[in-house]
Amino acid sequence: MPASHPLRRHRPAAQAGGFVLLPLLLTGCASADPPDAGQRVGDGDGFRMTLGREVVLPDDSRLRYLRLASDSRCPPEVRCVWAGDAIVEFAWTPASGAAQSFELHTGLEPRSHAVGSRRLVLVSLERGPKPAAALRLEDGD
Repeated sequence: MPASHPLRRHRPAAQAGGFVLLPLLLTGCASADPPDAGQRVGDGDGFRMTLGREVVLPDDSRLRYLRLASDSRCPPEVRCVWAGDAIVEFAWTPASGAAQSFELHTGLEPRSHAVGSRRLVLVSLERGPKPAAALRLEDGD
């Protein structure tokens, strides 16, 4: 194809566009949160967890939000006889030891659970198939 052919002139511009987009794509990937950010949580801290996330507690144990086990809560726009209950499952892994799973409820007990010498409290739970949980870590002393 001769250098003066119209298609020939556009090809370098298309290739240059790819080189411009590649760094932008890589930048976008680098700024995304990793699946387990390992956020540190202190005694008395209120914090939010989304499904699959993990936090590190003051004693270097780890807490992971495993799943929404069930949700029978009354929708906000509906008037119900009973408010319902949602159950979320967590796994707590001590600094040295095996993971232990447990469930917390929004409407029934237990709403809190001992994690080592501390207590984890479920403050609230958003709605939807993958609701974020608002939690608080209390010192056991």
